[in-house]
Amino acid sequence: MLKSKRSEYAAAAILMAPFVVVYGVLFVYPTIKMVELSFTNAPLIGPGQWVGFDNYWRLATERQFPLAVWNTIYFVLLSALPSTLLALVVALGVNRLKGWVQSLVLAAFFLPYIVPVSVVWRIWSWMFDKDFGIAQYLIAPLNGGQHLSIFRTIPLFMPMVALVTIWWLLGFNVLLFVAGLRNISKEIYEAAGLDGASRWAQFSRITWPLIWPVTVLVLTIQLILQFKIFDQVYLFTQGGYRVDTTMVMVQYIFRQAFQLNKGGLAAAASVFLFLLIIVMSVLQYQLLRGRGQR
Repeated sequence: MLKSKRSEYAAAAILMAPFVVVYGVLFVYPTIKMVELSFTNAPLIGPGQWVGFDNYWRLATERQFPLAVWNTIYFVLLSALPSTLLALVVALGVNRLKGWVQSLVLAAFFLPYIVPVSVVWRIWSWMFDKDFGIAQYLIAPLNGGQHLSIFRTIPLFMPMVALVTIWWLLGFNVLLFVAGLRNISKEIYEAAGLDGASRWAQFSRITWPLIWPVTVLVLTIQLILQFKIFDQVYLFTQGGYRVDTTMVMVQYIFRQAFQLNKGGLAAAASVFLFLLIIVMSVLQYQLLRGRGQR
């Protein structure tokens, strides 16, 4: 038995070795170097002097970084939870369809997810263009008959980018929920129907508790994705328009590293974002999982 266990451990080590090596080279080592870089005043490429926590102190005292943190959190609040709940509602409807109709509707919702973000930006920019956008026919009556530049209006910018993001990523969330709903046995609903349970009772007592683990997974994935928001904001600001007002954390890191050549400060901001995502994801996952177990 001892020899058998050793052979199993050896086989497991051999099978895991490629992943461990790739994971260490592509993730662990760069993360360690990023943390080291955050304590120096180095440029993006090249050595620098050790400055301790000076970069972190600069992040706490300058104006742009707290604004970027707030914009990022605001965007997460606008997109993560609404995207999850909307995907659940859509999945409940799709799950009631049968055959090719279900496949067609599911494909229609999933199609935007495979579209590149640059195409998504172009589609929505055309739709809301102030001069010839088709959406202006709906906006003008609400704006006193005048067209409105949605993505150039500061209070509307983040909500509209969140709306575009929800539309873009909705199909992936719907797919996860549909997979979870299909794992719920139909016999449970049939038994509940025989007992006279209403549709709401079936959802609240059967569907919701059983789909809760998938809900936690989807919400956690959305939280991580939305904290790393960059592409949509960068494109809808056209690479620089109102960048200080609408800046998010990854955009701040990009600017410090690639535009201002401040590698140490950018690394410090990256470490802060990395820790924030870990803390928020673990905290949310544990809280939601604990609620589901109760």
